[in-house]
Amino acid sequence: MLAFKPVILWTDALIFAVVATAAVFAVYACRREHLRVPWRQVTRSRLSMSALVVLTAYGAVALFDSVHFRLPLPPDHRGRAQYSAEVLSVFDLMVRPLRTRMEKTYSAPFATHLYAKETVQLSDGTSVRIFPRLEYGGAHLKDTAREQTGDILRQTVIGLMTGVLAWVIIALGITAWLARRWREPYVAALARVAGARCDLPWHVVLMTAGVLIVLIAWLMALAPRYHVLGTDKVGQDVLYQALKSIRTGLAIGTLTTLVMLPFAVLLGIMAGFFKGWVDDAVQYLYTTLNSIPGVLLIAAAVLMLQVYIDTHPELFQTQQERADLRLLFLCIILGVTSWTGLCRLLRGESLKLSTADYIQAATALGVRHSRIIIRHLLPNVMHVVLIVLVLDFSGLVLAEAVLSYVGVGVDPVMNSWGNMINAARLEMAREPMVWWSLTAAFIFMFILVLAANVFADAVRDAFDPRLRRQ
Repeated sequence: MLAFKPVILWTDALIFAVVATAAVFAVYACRREHLRVPWRQVTRSRLSMSALVVLTAYGAVALFDSVHFRLPLPPDHRGRAQYSAEVLSVFDLMVRPLRTRMEKTYSAPFATHLYAKETVQLSDGTSVRIFPRLEYGGAHLKDTAREQTGDILRQTVIGLMTGVLAWVIIALGITAWLARRWREPYVAALARVAGARCDLPWHVVLMTAGVLIVLIAWLMALAPRYHVLGTDKVGQDVLYQALKSIRTGLAIGTLTTLVMLPFAVLLGIMAGFFKGWVDDAVQYLYTTLNSIPGVLLIAAAVLMLQVYIDTHPELFQTQQERADLRLLFLCIILGVTSWTGLCRLLRGESLKLSTADYIQAATALGVRHSRIIIRHLLPNVMHVVLIVLVLDFSGLVLAEAVLSYVGVGVDPVMNSWGNMINAARLEMAREPMVWWSLTAAFIFMFILVLAANVFADAVRDAFDPRLRRQ
């Protein structure tokens, strides 16, 4: 019997397909000077490289959370292998204490007691209302009133020192690699990096990475002892929920592009190149689609899928597969409803390019239309495609939060920032107010969207021909 049973979800396969495509495009761009020049400009921007480090950290979490498996159970009476119905990921194993340490109900960040009073019966038979101790948060403390503050400060110092030490080792290793690459003495390379005399702002990259490393080390020191961001209604760690929601947000932002890209590129270029009835048909199609309220279309599609899932439970072995299918279907619906803007831009760009001399010459020489589109039109509109996709990423991440808030987003059992915000809607009305779930979702989503927007601005400035000429 295997130590585990691999589980390949639809979104897992598509996420790794996106990563492979990006790697192939990177190799292709490195061999093309007209692509190297704008990307070189992107890497020279300090803000864009800082944002890229943050996006890389989010992406690493999402990739680790996209390798799923099922743990084995004892064999049945016939000796056949059995596996758990719970689908776990590599990330779940990495943060196992956060996943398994569940309390009874709400607890505030760094708390050692529950957030609400409960009636507890004492040994003498009397009943009192107190704040019960948490089972895991601060369980190592004997006297929480006197020891908690000192313990938190001590673990904070240990975590910060560990993070700084790890960052120094990594920074020195990267500097040694750069010195070997530049064929310079180590001290000269270190001075060059520290003095910001590199084409790529390595000092900004190392500083941003240092902040992330120190933050991770701080969480590693405190998270096994306390609930850093508190717990929710069922006692689950909010930090674990926020980290698990990264994969959902990135999946919505990246997989939706796989759906919208073929529609937008194919129809937009065809409308601008062929004109006539083809242009009229494409315009009628995206004008009609834009006339339908997007939220209503998404809600109708998701609800129909939910009815199909509920009436065919035999098609899904685990609950995770049900939730993953709904996530995939949501990406498809968002892609179908969001390709019209890019299509309109590509139509206008193709109309302009179709009047260029080299396009007219190719047409007069009898070159096939498909060859003209692939060899001449498509490469010249790729900067528009890239700019729009990068700019739309943050909008798609926010769209998931809004849709989950109104109840037509991802499955309620799937961790997402939208589901956290939806649950916090009722928690904010409690007395006392439960504020940490909403705050955690806001912080994680804000950092991702901010980094994506900063990086998108740098890509737009580098690939826009008018800005390049200026």
